[in-house]
Amino acid sequence: MMAPTTDNAGYAGDPGNARASLESLRAEIAKAVVGQDPAVTGLVVALLCRGHVLLEGVPGVAKTLLVRTLASALELDTKRVQFTPDLMPSDVTGSLVYDTRTAEFSFQPGPVFTNLLLADEINRTPPKTQSSLLEAMEERQVTVDGTPRPLPEPFLVAATQNPVEYEGTYPLPEAQLDRFLLKLTIPLPSREDEIDVLTRHAEGFNPRDLRAAGVRPVAGPADLEAARAAVAKTAVSPEITAYVVDICRATRESPSLTLGVSPRGATALLATARAWAWLTGRDYVIPDDVKALALPTLRHRVQLRPEAEMEGVTADSVITAILAHVPVPR
Repeated sequence: MMAPTTDNAGYAGDPGNARASLESLRAEIAKAVVGQDPAVTGLVVALLCRGHVLLEGVPGVAKTLLVRTLASALELDTKRVQFTPDLMPSDVTGSLVYDTRTAEFSFQPGPVFTNLLLADEINRTPPKTQSSLLEAMEERQVTVDGTPRPLPEPFLVAATQNPVEYEGTYPLPEAQLDRFLLKLTIPLPSREDEIDVLTRHAEGFNPRDLRAAGVRPVAGPADLEAARAAVAKTAVSPEITAYVVDICRATRESPSLTLGVSPRGATALLATARAWAWLTGRDYVIPDDVKALALPTLRHRVQLRPEAEMEGVTADSVITAILAHVPVPR
């Protein structure tokens, strides 16, 4: 199905067609990216929830290509910022520039003024520059010289980081990690997927030319707005709300954790579960929706005790154990 914003404008704003268009993203992105369905789903869920995503994976697993392909398939503007130790906040947000012709200062927007901002290797820049994204991510605006400037809609930050390289990096503080709706881990491909990747390159695939790869827009901003309105109407029973709260409270009582999930994290889990329920064709949330999104929504919002970390305990294993013990509503 083509995007309502292109050949089929009459369908714009229809939730049913919006769901079909968003579901077709997987097939479209698969033309350029092999075997990353969970990450694609996570990015779509983040867009539906007006959230942001932290992508973690070793170099060379198509994190950048994934975001570029998603933007192309959704007909959205995208910009990339390579985070480095000498990057300044104004390099991201923009700054006032003196115009000698008018003898006045004019605002030059930074790369943050886009729909999908790819913050590449975000943990390579100092906290001062990392924090420049906080207002953009939370308030969806940038304040320069006391003047707030709204960002385009939709707006999503997709930040990447390398999980194995620590030299020359600045770990994200808990306050900024909590601003990311999801933390998605990008694994190495399976043997079959890697063979597929190499075969495509042998046949002339160019990751810098998505149009030549056949990637085309299958959805647009109108579809996203219709989908968001439908997600907001997805029913949540009191039992599901209590289930989400019980999971998050259990993280605060876990002996393996020094920091559990905050109420903001509980709100995020409820929002992602609603989006997932709608994407799978239901207008109500069930416990399985909560379980499906618990790991990517909560793994970056908890902090392990040093002794637990030394024993090989991970955030995912703690959350998985909690999901197994918290009573599931019928």
